[in-house]
Amino acid sequence: MVRDALKHGSAYVNGVRLHYVTQGAGPLLILLHGFPEFWYSWRYQIPALAKHFTVVAPDMRGYNESEKPSGVANYHIDRLTGDVGGLIRAFHEERAVIIGHDWGGGVAWSFAANYPHMTEQLVVLNCPHPGTFQKALQENRQQLRRSWYIFYFQIPWLPELGLRLFRRRFIAQAFRGMAVRKEAFPDKELHKYAEALETPGSARAAINYYRAAFRHRLRHGAIHLPQISRPTLLIWGEEDTALGKELTHDMDEYFSDRFEIKYIPKCSHWVQQEQPELVNQHLLEFLLANRE
Repeated sequence: MVRDALKHGSAYVNGVRLHYVTQGAGPLLILLHGFPEFWYSWRYQIPALAKHFTVVAPDMRGYNESEKPSGVANYHIDRLTGDVGGLIRAFHEERAVIIGHDWGGGVAWSFAANYPHMTEQLVVLNCPHPGTFQKALQENRQQLRRSWYIFYFQIPWLPELGLRLFRRRFIAQAFRGMAVRKEAFPDKELHKYAEALETPGSARAAINYYRAAFRHRLRHGAIHLPQISRPTLLIWGEEDTALGKELTHDMDEYFSDRFEIKYIPKCSHWVQQEQPELVNQHLLEFLLANRE
């Protein structure tokens, strides 16, 4: 039973102030959103998970109501995983269930690999493991074409200017345009995402995630993560036009503990918003079965 209503709060962690929403009681569970979203993308999961967990869904650094530090270096993956660790400590816990989608999934992969002692269980939605994605950008021409926006985002000033000037069109194309179930994104929902992207500094911060990752790869080469030693679930909408289903193949080498995949047909990249009931079912079955 959910013991309280949705609450807003903030915590100063890892040098930034993060806004978050929280609901429920029990073991800590953190939800990490992607681009170009904010905590609201988990609106269907929060009440379902809050029946069993203390759910915390932050606005990632740079998004919506969270602080937006300047400079590309502030969006390096080490800073992003540091935010997650800081949030766990802010709730006076030593570990948490980590769930991430899109960029939040990328942070979740890295956090679970590098901080297994702080990771209870891991769930990622429509985000490939960094090792798989790096290989795909080298060997998979189709995925390279799908990932054109990563290279576009490396241009100074122009991408964020475009997001600011055409944010409503961009949001509509990104969500409703990619979706299989277009009705999952009525105008009132798209308006919330557009509003979040309107907050000063949000567009540049969101793009800086991509710039930081790209520059690190140029300077230091591929990222090699330790094997993930916690139970892991990957949920994948099969009709993701940005990330091919083949990115989920041959992943066993990245895990030393249980790993499973749940595919959701007729569903796009925005899997938890298009098919919330099925996603919630998969989440709860996995999380509750694996609770110690």
